[in-house]
Amino acid sequence: MTEQEYRKENSSEPLISVEHLKTYFDVTKGIFAKKQIVKAVDDVSFSVGKGETFGLVGESGCGKSTLGRTLVKIYPATGGNVFYKGQDIFKLGKAEEKDFRKEVQMIFQDPYASLNPRMTVGEIIKEPMEIHGLLNSNGEREERAAELLKMVGLKPDHIRRYPHEFSGGQRQRISIARTLSLNPEFIICDEPISALDVSIQAQIINLLQEIQERMGISYLFVAHDLSMVNYISHRIGVMYLGHLVEEGEADELYSNPLHPYTKALLSAVPIPDPDIAKVRQRVKLEGELPSPINPPSGCPFRGRCPMASRECEEALPEMKGTDNHKVACWHAGE
Repeated sequence: MTEQEYRKENSSEPLISVEHLKTYFDVTKGIFAKKQIVKAVDDVSFSVGKGETFGLVGESGCGKSTLGRTLVKIYPATGGNVFYKGQDIFKLGKAEEKDFRKEVQMIFQDPYASLNPRMTVGEIIKEPMEIHGLLNSNGEREERAAELLKMVGLKPDHIRRYPHEFSGGQRQRISIARTLSLNPEFIICDEPISALDVSIQAQIINLLQEIQERMGISYLFVAHDLSMVNYISHRIGVMYLGHLVEEGEADELYSNPLHPYTKALLSAVPIPDPDIAKVRQRVKLEGELPSPINPPSGCPFRGRCPMASRECEEALPEMKGTDNHKVACWHAGE
């Protein structure tokens, strides 16, 4: 399905809407030390529709994983709002909170660390169902666990085994089965393929797409590989130093990047055709990534941008453009 077809079929209110979200961490050391604040996520806004995949890319340390963990309330937000089905997730009552945690789940980056080694695969998958009171008996939950294992490409008899008996790709499939046990509507995928071999990465991506088509789940797909994100996403957001600097439909952003940082990221994506790779011009960024503790004034990218001007030093550019393609840059399109 193309992005235009998706938009036509899903024109209702977004499933989740992020408005000016901020997540800061106090890293001050010592009672008399100068206060130091890491602005991991700084004034980020975007939305994700039902059945949509929103890809989030950027260098390590740009804040994309922190943003995902803030959405599932692992980290507290410093400011801004997040609305899920029209409700502010930071103002939920006890019953609403339980429903939210059931419907919004997360797949973590490291399948080795995210599974309890002392529990069998069956116990791992059944545990969320027990916590939320799904199904009436242990037998029904075990039957459901076996169905989920089959859905993610594993055998039902794997239910008796322990995580150490599986490969990395198989463990990530188990993590996905555990996530699906609560029938979620929105899943944050926090770099779910970065710890896997390339051949296994493609299998996991295809599995996530199959699950989305079957169950209508929405994804926030966090990764640093722009080519893989383009393959799975309907829309893509590019983060730099805690800020969202560009957002647009996947094909549009990939074919017509506007922000110099996005252009640099895309120029580093490997091309399988050696003739095209030889003549392609690589955009190399000069300078070092600024510290989120002491970010530069104005545009956060100006210290590494070849088009930086005095205007970039004085003011932070606002996200401007259409719903199909937005960019935060004073010199976009030049």
